[in-house]
Amino acid sequence: MQLKPINQQVVAVVGASSGIGREAALQFARRGAKVVVAARGELKLKSLVEEIRNFGGEATHIVADVQVFEQVKAIADRAVEVYGRLDTWVHVPAIGLFATFDNTTPEEFKHVIDVNLMGQVYGAMAALPHLKREGRGALIHISSMEGRRSLPYQSAYSAAKHGVEGFLEAMRIELIHEKWPISVTSIKPAVINTPFWNNGLTKLGVKPSGIPPYYDPKIVADAILYAAEHPIRDLLVGDVAKLLDLAQKISPSLVDSLLLAIGFNLQRSNEPKSEDAPNNFYQPVPEDSRVDGDYRHLVIPSITDALGKLPIFQWGTGALLMLLAIQAFQQNE
Repeated sequence: MQLKPINQQVVAVVGASSGIGREAALQFARRGAKVVVAARGELKLKSLVEEIRNFGGEATHIVADVQVFEQVKAIADRAVEVYGRLDTWVHVPAIGLFATFDNTTPEEFKHVIDVNLMGQVYGAMAALPHLKREGRGALIHISSMEGRRSLPYQSAYSAAKHGVEGFLEAMRIELIHEKWPISVTSIKPAVINTPFWNNGLTKLGVKPSGIPPYYDPKIVADAILYAAEHPIRDLLVGDVAKLLDLAQKISPSLVDSLLLAIGFNLQRSNEPKSEDAPNNFYQPVPEDSRVDGDYRHLVIPSITDALGKLPIFQWGTGALLMLLAIQAFQQNE
């Protein structure tokens, strides 16, 4: 399967108004792609398009709420209307709810699923007909390390990310069976320093925090651009994501013990924040178009990300995990 060079692509970036999506859109445009950017907040999208055009890039925007299939479909249609085709679909949007499961209402849980899971489903449904018409392309979905291991205070978010992994696996194998040269990639970041932590709905009484360390949003954008040119199944972004994935495969109970020790306190900052404070759970935060969040002082580099893009490293990791699984099975017999 061969994907087009980025400078020959038309790319839709959904969830581009801030954070990872905004950085990815900027990187695509700098590399010469024609970019369609979408999100709920029009002012933030307009500022992004202006920034791209100021350095000579090509971009257009469309306002869309990913809970509504017709609005998501309109993003793909806009790409074809303005640029004649669609080559790559990047789906980023997610909202955060920080609360214990028994302090989460049915309506809140469903809303997270509608945005974080059904939005991703709608994105793939909207993009796929256009990619098939082109005869190739890439679907790139931003999942999370929580698609492999759930965290306390984030039951709805974790459920949605597990769901993303489920439908992508089924869709991917169907496309392979039908011999469509369409790459389906799940990108699973560790904790990233974006405004996600600022803008989530919290019932913890404080502003939520990711479990440190944090990583720079740029490394997730780098992974997205890599997947746009190189067919790849999964990319775990950030060293901790890879370590957590490995630990979960070897011993889920060990990860339970780790999260009991650090998973509750480290998700609570020292900054008071009420449930009624501004958040993006139901409506966008108009003024927040930043790429980076408030935890820059906790950001560290990731050593393994460049290696993770090498096929030999991917095969080596798979072989190691298989040997460990066999060993664990034999010990339990």
